[in-house]
Formats: sequence, structure tokens, C-alpha cells
Amino acid sequence: MLDLLLKGARLPGELETRDIGIKDGMISEPEPEARHAIDLAGALVTPALVEPHIHLDAVLTEGEPRHNDTGSLFEGIAIWAERVKTLTVEDVKQRVRTVLRWQLANGVQFVRSHVDVCDPELKAVRALVELRQEIGDQMTLQLVAFPQQGIMSFDGGQDLMRRAIDLGVDVVGAIPHYELTREYGELSIKFAFDLAANKGLRVDIHCDETDDDQSRFVEVMAAETIRLGMGGRVTASHTTAMHSYNNAYAYRLINNLKRAQMHMVTNPLDNSTLQGRFDSYPIRRGHTRVKELLAAGINVCIGHDSVMDPWYPLGVADPLQAAFVLAHYGQMSGHGELRTLMDMITWNPASALGLEKYGLLPGCRADLCAFAAPSEMDAIRLIAPRKLVMRGGKIVARTEPEHTTVTWDDKEELVDFLKPAPKPAVPAL
Repeated sequence: MLDLLLKGARLPGELETRDIGIKDGMISEPEPEARHAIDLAGALVTPALVEPHIHLDAVLTEGEPRHNDTGSLFEGIAIWAERVKTLTVEDVKQRVRTVLRWQLANGVQFVRSHVDVCDPELKAVRALVELRQEIGDQMTLQLVAFPQQGIMSFDGGQDLMRRAIDLGVDVVGAIPHYELTREYGELSIKFAFDLAANKGLRVDIHCDETDDDQSRFVEVMAAETIRLGMGGRVTASHTTAMHSYNNAYAYRLINNLKRAQMHMVTNPLDNSTLQGRFDSYPIRRGHTRVKELLAAGINVCIGHDSVMDPWYPLGVADPLQAAFVLAHYGQMSGHGELRTLMDMITWNPASALGLEKYGLLPGCRADLCAFAAPSEMDAIRLIAPRKLVMRGGKIVARTEPEHTTVTWDDKEELVDFLKPAPKPAVPAL
């Protein structure tokens, strides 16, 4: 007998509804006998949403210690460098706990978070490694060693990367375009790849996040991926400079990215506001060549990137909101393209993260998301609430007409998507 039968689910790309059986936390063939049944009444059902690119250590720090008045990437980096000095392990954990609940309420169950390692005490790394252990199987969290100030350009940067990996970080990152020189940028990529190859880890690099058409580090990533035989284990995030490359160079580059079997992540919320800052008119959109990459058969994912931090003061940790923005900003409003946007927050990032038993077929884990909408187009158009979210066959979040709740540590909690008010400082004795 099934544990649960979901009736009237509408799967992506299908017109007719079907039933989904769940037994022992896994998807099973539907059967007439089940202990419990839920009628979804034609709601769109997808696998759990996957967040391939976010900076959890920085969430909910907007305005701390000051606001980003220019809204620029570089002022954001400068503000974060100040905020890092006041980080504590509990400070990071407290903010991240809030946003993890937001993500779960939005159907996100798998998260890859970059975490800044340019701190001699690695407080953010230690906080997120501890929190990953504490949350157990409530969500799946991958951590990327991210050197915000650079590897070669920051004092002790290489050692901090190694220490972060030893503490339990899952993925090796870099930021070559922010290094002091082109040579440093290339060295940082080769260091990151060698470290990952030696440790058997994946790579995810912030690459060419600039409007400079001469920033071409992603070709170095492709070459290292091919050289080390790491196809399928490497992700290039942002690559906004690709928007400004000449077409002949971009054509050759895209073919090499395909040969390398690299994954790409575009971050429409941040990059639609951060890029093009040095332009007069026309102002470039400043994002990667999403359509051309997809047409070449390259796996492209959508990331949220920031939630109320020095770089992006908005957001509710909802990948569907990011997909909605890309529909406009990336001119992906065609009927097939709207369906592709849903793939870019589910199956595509699941591949980039190397998730197993992910999907809607029997034998997959019953990690599901049901939208208060009947189709992909309607889900994106409405930025539809998540009717219910299931983790291992158990309901962990639901949205009623009046409120949204998540189940966390076996307790049902209300979620309001508001930044918690700061706690008053405890006066020193």
C-alpha cells in the first residue's frame, strides 16, 4: 500500500493530469490503495527547486554597516569587506536560518552557497559547516570556498582556500577577474582546478563578472576542464562579459565550453542591476549569452545570488522570481522558452550540483513542489505560491490563502519573508 497518493498533478510539458504514488519517501507507480490522498486539482508539480548560486553568509546584511548608495558591484564589495570584520559564527547562523526557511517555503531543497574565505578566522565557513550539520536532511547544502578578495591578491589566500576545504567545504571557487593582474587571474584558476582535482571536488568559479570585453578567463576554465578531464564537474558563474564579446570569438568560445561539458549559471536579479554601470546609452543588459549557450546544448542554470545584502537589497529567496526577471531581461518569452526557464531552476541546476535520484520518475526521492498554477507559463506569470512542498514524501511547507508555513525541526512555523528586526546590543559589563 502507498503511503500517499497525489491526485490530479500536472507534470511539466503535459496537458493531462496524472497521479503520483509515494512510498517510503520515494516516488512509486500510482496504486488505488493509499493510506492518505491529496487532490492537487491540476496544480503544476515539479521536482524540488534547486538554488545553484547564492551567498548565504551575506544574506540580510543590507544596510550593515551602511547602505550601498551607488548600487554598484564595487561599492558592494567594499561594504562587505567592512561587514566581514564584525561577523560571528552565531550572527551568520542566525541570518542563514531565516533565509533557509524562506527557501524551503519557496520549494527550494538543494542549495549551493558560496562562502567568503577572505577572513583569517574563516568565521563564515565554520558557521555554515556547523549549520549544514545541524539542519541534517531538512535541506541539502553544498558550500563553495569563495575568495571575494581574490586568491593570489589576498594575503594568505591560497592557504585560506586549503583550510576551508579541510573544514569541509564541498566545491572550489575563485574570482579571476577581480585579481590584481591578468596573470594572477590565470594562476588563481589553475590553483583552484589543481586543488579540486587533488581533493576530488567540483569547481564553481565567479568568472568574467564584468562588462569588459577583454575579460576572458572562462576560456582558461574550459582549457583546464579539458586538460584535467573534469567535464561535468565544473561551473562558470555569471560570465557577463560574454555579452560584450565579438560574435566570432563568442562562437569559438561556446563550442569550447560545450567540448568541456561545463555548466553555466546566470544570475539575472543581481546582474540586471549591477552591470552596465559604466555605460551611457545604450546601456547593455550585461548578462551571459543564455540563448546561444542553450542552443549549443550547454547546461545553463538560474541563480538568485543575493538576498538583501550589499549587492542586491531585494529578494525573497525565490528562484521563480529570478526566472520571471530572465523572461524579460533575456527575452525568453517564447512558449518553449518559458518552459525552459522552469528547467533552469530544477533539472539543469540538479545536474550542475550532481544530485542523484532527482526527478519525477519512480525510484526518485519524493522531493516535490506543487505550484498554485496549472502550467509553467502560469507559474512564472503569477510567480505562483507553492501550494505544497514535499521532502522525502513528507509535507514540509504549504501556502494557504492566508499564510505560508514551513515545518522545521518538526515544528510548524509561519514565514512572512520580512527581515527580522536586529536584536538590541547587550551592553558590555
